[in-house]
Amino acid sequence: MTSALARGLQPAAASGRDRLVRPLYVAALLANDVLATAVAFAATYTLLVTTNERAALTQPPLVAYAGSLAVLVGALILTFALSRLYIPRRDTSHLDALGAIARAVTIANAVALAVEGFATRSVDVPRFVLVGCLVGSIALIWLGRALLHTGLALLRRHGWDEARVLIVGAGDQGQLLHDKILAAPELGYRVVGFLDEPGSAARGEPAPPAPILGRPADVARVVREYGIGEVLVALPSLSHQQIVELAGLCARERVNVKVFPDVFQIMANEVTTSELGGLPLVRIRDVALRGWNRALKRATDVTVSAVLLVLLAPWLLFLALAVKLTSPGGPAFYVQERLGLDGRPFQLLKLRSMRVDAEAGTGPVMARPDDDRTTTLGKIMRRLSVDELPQLINVLMGEMSLVGPRPERPHFVQQFAHAIPRYADRHQEKAGMTGWAQVNGLRGQTSIEERTRYDLFYVEHWSLLFDLKVLLKTLAAIVRDRNAY
Repeated sequence: MTSALARGLQPAAASGRDRLVRPLYVAALLANDVLATAVAFAATYTLLVTTNERAALTQPPLVAYAGSLAVLVGALILTFALSRLYIPRRDTSHLDALGAIARAVTIANAVALAVEGFATRSVDVPRFVLVGCLVGSIALIWLGRALLHTGLALLRRHGWDEARVLIVGAGDQGQLLHDKILAAPELGYRVVGFLDEPGSAARGEPAPPAPILGRPADVARVVREYGIGEVLVALPSLSHQQIVELAGLCARERVNVKVFPDVFQIMANEVTTSELGGLPLVRIRDVALRGWNRALKRATDVTVSAVLLVLLAPWLLFLALAVKLTSPGGPAFYVQERLGLDGRPFQLLKLRSMRVDAEAGTGPVMARPDDDRTTTLGKIMRRLSVDELPQLINVLMGEMSLVGPRPERPHFVQQFAHAIPRYADRHQEKAGMTGWAQVNGLRGQTSIEERTRYDLFYVEHWSLLFDLKVLLKTLAAIVRDRNAY
């Protein structure tokens, strides 16, 4: 590496504006939380006295509750601080933030009630105000924080609050991380370079998109020299001991370390501990969907699919008639064999979006952009994913779930299972109408290997809240997904 290049990568002293961004952002979060709680409290009280004549005559004025509100605000600030909600994070989604805020606000309200119970006060807060303030403050705090986060993301797109990143590993995984960072400028990351073992070019790996600044053992020097704020480890060849040593070096330099796991070598589950005759054991693999979890997921699938089928029946009838009128000579619905739970075949239902003879001369072929086999109406249906709605029947019948790895045809499953390690593990759970991979843009002509990573992460980290998150993200993905064709 030339000295000119090295000088170009040297970090300049942090500008005054960047030093102010984070404390100002934290102050804005604090002000938002206090204001949102006060507004929710006042609005609920006003609603009570304006809609209930008895309350209007018996309740003291709002100012009488100032002490109770102060206790609540103090408990909320303390709970948020202990929950690390005043630490700016770059990679937290709005849905994850909502869950964290709801938990913290609930705890804060419980703490405030306990303090009020031990204190001697002449004013009791009406239950309607307590419940209304709880719900209203969650909504207002989340909305305000979402707006602040959006504003900070906009500043980061323009170079403010920049975090300099070093990637350990210049192979496929390291370059995948680099590409993801480039695709998300709102996170404010800037990849300074890579660390890798010598000989990557000899192994046939493509040249990295940023300079290689040394070997993994040089991490401390590179962190100091280039002002690194975060280290991402994506080098599968590192041993457990090497990763521990590297993390220790970074800890001494006071930089964050994140390890990108290879899901084909490292189980992505949360580990749990147990013992055998007093000997501690670590369980690195557990099946989340069994027993009550499986029953709960099934009950959710049945309830939601049945309700949606009733509500969407007129819409499905209209689309079926439109398919028949615009593409005569073929059925309105299309039935195709897919593999689901434990690799068992089932008949997947779709509204027909392609010509009847779409695969007559080619055999099984995946859809592609500007596919000439797709009908005019089919292009619209596939773009909005409404051709998948009949799969609610598959969900109701128990062949699919609302959320899970998307099912593939036997022809493709056989190919992928031989080429991609652990691909068959996707079939440990029911196939889904939508999935964690799909809401992250992995549809159509995208990497099957990367899609498998996301599917396995879902399989090994299932929860009902995770399903809710995927369903909500699906609504947003339908609007902006460019890989739906």
